[in-house]
This record gives sequence, structure tokens and C-alpha cells, in this order.
Amino acid sequence: MNIDLSGKVALVTASTAGIGYAIAKGLAASGAEVIINGRSEHSVNAAMARLQQEVPGFRPYPAVADLSDAAGVSQLLQAVNEVDILVNNAGIYGPQDFYATDDATWENYWQTNVMSGVRLSRALLPAMVRKGWGRVVFISSESARNIPADMIHYGVTKTAQLSLARGLAKYVAGSGVTVNSVLPGPTLSDGFAEMMKDEVTRTGKPLEQLAKEFVMAQRPASLFSARPRWMRWPIWWSTSVRRRHPPPPAPRYGSMAA
Repeated sequence: MNIDLSGKVALVTASTAGIGYAIAKGLAASGAEVIINGRSEHSVNAAMARLQQEVPGFRPYPAVADLSDAAGVSQLLQAVNEVDILVNNAGIYGPQDFYATDDATWENYWQTNVMSGVRLSRALLPAMVRKGWGRVVFISSESARNIPADMIHYGVTKTAQLSLARGLAKYVAGSGVTVNSVLPGPTLSDGFAEMMKDEVTRTGKPLEQLAKEFVMAQRPASLFSARPRWMRWPIWWSTSVRRRHPPPPAPRYGSMAA
């Protein structure tokens, strides 16, 4: 499929590696101007250099900010006024026993996985509505629909993302702006590799073998567990809807960073 996004500006959060980087690369290859976001200047610069090598002629734009709190989102919005495409990819995950998961951990997951998308959508959606075109995509997880027992804190935030996307889709329906979610299954990403690093050292097994064993042992109900190329097949969760009446007027912010 050849998609032409020339003239469109896209912000992909947490786009220096993994799924976020792959999305940024795909958008760049389709002609969009892409804003690369990461928590450190080093990671952002490295991702930009890699993208310029892999997509000839592409010029990325940096946005260094940690989106795990309101201050970090405000920092990003000081550099980003308007976009046509917002991909809410920022998120954290990791297994932890429910009884051992304290309030601070729950709060960290909630702020990073849910509130980053709330804050960015609240700031950037109004301009999309005024222009009559925009795309917002939340990178959720199949864990939103099939809560893993070893990552309840993570699954809850991903379910919340689906609710947020569905509500926003209804809120802007008929405006030319769509809001949707993608529910990837287990993915052999940089984050997963980091999570399995100690296990690779302990067992001496290749990462890909451990990844397949993880899916079979920890995610036996996954749609991906029976597929030999399980780490490459995402699930789309469509949330945008039709509306007979026009959406409510977009609020006018004094500053998009507010």
C-alpha cells in the first residue's frame, strides 16, 4: 500500500526505538514530517541519524521530553504547536507480582501510559478539529483485552487507553479527525530485549527462543502464540465512529503548552 503523507506533520512519542521507531520510519517513508521524541538528547539524536540513513532525504525534528509527568508533556508542547498525526506510543511495562506492586508503581504506570496521551490529545486535538483533518492513534496492547496475571498494573492502563480512544473518537466524530487504537501482541522490541536480558545471560539461550517460550508459558491465549512469525502481526482496534451532528467546538487555548 502506497500512502502519501506529504505535507503532514506527525508526532510519535517514544520513537527512538522499538515500535515507536518503526512507526516513525513508516511515516517518514510515506512523506510525512516526523517529530522524534525520547527522554534524552542522546537517544533522540541517535534515532534521527539512523532514520536519515534508512530514509534518504528525510529530515526529522527532535523533541526531547520525558512524558511520565505533566512537566515533561509541557516541555514537549513548548516545541510542538500543531500536528496532523499524533501517535501516543509512550509507555512502560514489566512483570511484577500484584501484591508487591505499590501505589508509586501504579501511579508511574498511570501517568506514563494513560495521562501522557490525555495531555497530548487535549492540547493537539483542537487544531486538528479546526483544520478538519487529523489522525490520533493510541498504541495499546492485547493486554488491554486479556489482562496478564503477571502484569495487572500494565494491563489496567492499556484498558484505560482503549476507553480514552473510544471516548475521543465519539467526541470528534464528524470533524474529519479519527481516533483509533492498535493492540500489538508480544513484540520482539528493544524494551522486551531489556526485560529478558538477565534470562538470556542465565540460560544462554537466544533472545528469540526465549521470546517464543515466554509467549507459550505466559500468554497461552495470545492470538500470536500459534503463529511462527508472532512478533510481526499487530491487531487494529477501530474506535472512530460516524456522528450525525457536528462535534463540539474546539476550545481555544491561550498556549498549546498550557
